[in-house]
Amino acid sequence: MEARAASRDRLAWAAVAAITLAAAVLRLYHLGQVLDDPFYDAAVKSMTLSWHNFFFGAFEPGASVSIDKPPVDLWLQVASVKLFGFSSTSLKLPEALAGIAAVPLLFAAVRRMWSTPAALTAAAALAFMPIAVITSRSDTMDGVMMALIVLALLLILRACERGSSGWLLGGAALLGVAFDVKLLESLVAVPGLALLAYLGLPGSRRRRLLQMLAAGAVYLAVALAWLTATLLVPAHDRPYAIGSTDGSAWNAAFVFNGSDRLAGKSPEPGGTVYEPGHRYPVATQEERDHIPIVPPSVTRLLATVGPLSGERLGLELLVGLLLGVPALAFGLRSYPEDPLDGRPRRLRLAVAVGTLVWALTGIVLFSHMIRLHPRYVESFTPAVAILLGIGVAWACSAGGDRGPWRARLVALAVALAATAYYVERLLYERSGIWWLTLVCALAALALAAGARRMPSAQGRELDAPRPRGRALLGAGAVGLTLVAVLALPLRADLTAIEDRVSDAGYVGALPAAEEQLVSAYVRAHQDGARYELAAESSTEIGALVVKDARPIVVLTTYNGRVFTSVAKLRRLIAAGEVRYAFLNTFCAGPAQSLNAACSAPVKWVRAHGTDVSLAAGLRQGGLLYLLPGAPTIPARAARARR
Repeated sequence: MEARAASRDRLAWAAVAAITLAAAVLRLYHLGQVLDDPFYDAAVKSMTLSWHNFFFGAFEPGASVSIDKPPVDLWLQVASVKLFGFSSTSLKLPEALAGIAAVPLLFAAVRRMWSTPAALTAAAALAFMPIAVITSRSDTMDGVMMALIVLALLLILRACERGSSGWLLGGAALLGVAFDVKLLESLVAVPGLALLAYLGLPGSRRRRLLQMLAAGAVYLAVALAWLTATLLVPAHDRPYAIGSTDGSAWNAAFVFNGSDRLAGKSPEPGGTVYEPGHRYPVATQEERDHIPIVPPSVTRLLATVGPLSGERLGLELLVGLLLGVPALAFGLRSYPEDPLDGRPRRLRLAVAVGTLVWALTGIVLFSHMIRLHPRYVESFTPAVAILLGIGVAWACSAGGDRGPWRARLVALAVALAATAYYVERLLYERSGIWWLTLVCALAALALAAGARRMPSAQGRELDAPRPRGRALLGAGAVGLTLVAVLALPLRADLTAIEDRVSDAGYVGALPAAEEQLVSAYVRAHQDGARYELAAESSTEIGALVVKDARPIVVLTTYNGRVFTSVAKLRRLIAAGEVRYAFLNTFCAGPAQSLNAACSAPVKWVRAHGTDVSLAAGLRQGGLLYLLPGAPTIPARAARARR
């Protein structure tokens, strides 16, 4: 028996190794071809220049402003570019590796939660989930946050099995680091994992409460460590946190990235706004991918169009709910101990409650959140994969002790029928993918039904060989169900790789020719100025920071908030520290008070500066200005002759 168990264990790890390899291929193939995110990449470039910039997450080399989040994830990117050089690949490598690592970590966690088949299915669901693949291929920080949450789940499960406070505190610390990576987004997982820990820990209620209080203290200490550390530095040495109203990293964390985002008060600069009633093209999948996320609604996560369409998340979510919820419910039958694996019923209760709360928190929040980016859902994609894994394993199981077999067969039939119908809606046609889904769904249902009709092992002689037919049919049903559910997501993965899809916002991107011309002209006419130029907005100059890595005078931060006043700008000009300004938007349209181009310093530059855009070779005027009071080019040449 031990040899057979060891053989099954080796086979399971071989399978998860193959799944992890597939995840690695999807996340690493042509990684360097994915478009970069100039906003965060500018910060990485600036952070490599000094320890001060590194600690604060300085956006530009002069460290006048910093990014709007703790720079924990960017520290990994800095380490990567220091090791491998500054490149598109090295910038995204930490996120890709985190997305890969999450797959075997989720397998290890779900194996403790339910069973090996459930763990393999959950690992495959996460490995092929398009939104997870796209996020891992982007130089944003959500993939790292997701991997930390999965690792925290694994540590919490070990704590529940052993009653160990050490493992619990380790899990709490990891959740705190996840907060430092992506702030309030990471909180989506916290209620479910906290309930899982409280219900799953052995011992008296008083002991569990004390353990949870200690874990909460560790979580808060780690989560607020960086924000607190910034207060130890004198205010005049701290960069102004972009997005904040007072320059504080705390304000940026809890207002700009917290309450304002939930209420939709902090729009993405240059982002696309969904227009209700607008008729978007739906002729091709590529066109549908560029449609903005639909407005808040109950069915938002099941939409058939947009960057968060059903093929990227909703299909796996739908099947996970249809199968995972009844699986967890039947898992709470009145057995004091599970007859198959000996897991205490309290742990099954903890798994059921914790997973459902985690998933429902994400569903409710992201269905009603006004401002939503696809990458935000990474905070609950592991819960979706867990539901799918447990649900498929339960529905296809040949054992009679996992709930009435008729109920499992009906649940599987409903889920597979919903899959075929939903795939057809997502494809807008009955293509090869739909036929593959339908055939695999019918075959999976046939195998699952056939397994129920085969004789069971109950009542057999002790020395008789255990029937393997039911297990093989059940395994076949699991595999075919996975193919039916994941065929379309896999196609979406391949399309995303081919189209170089990223979840980044490209804030601060400039046309390559414009970037080159501005950089070359300003470098040639610096006349010893400390700053490369004055920028209209901190969010629109990232590409130039990445290219030249020179200090920038930031005129405004988010929402046109003035950072450098006209008086201060004039002092810098008089001191010869800045000669040029780059203004790449214009004051027009509604909400001018929030428009950087309508701010006082920008208007002053346009009114008094000399437009040198055409002299720099740019195609249009009104972009590059010689600042008023700065020496003219002829005067500079005359000085050089003297």
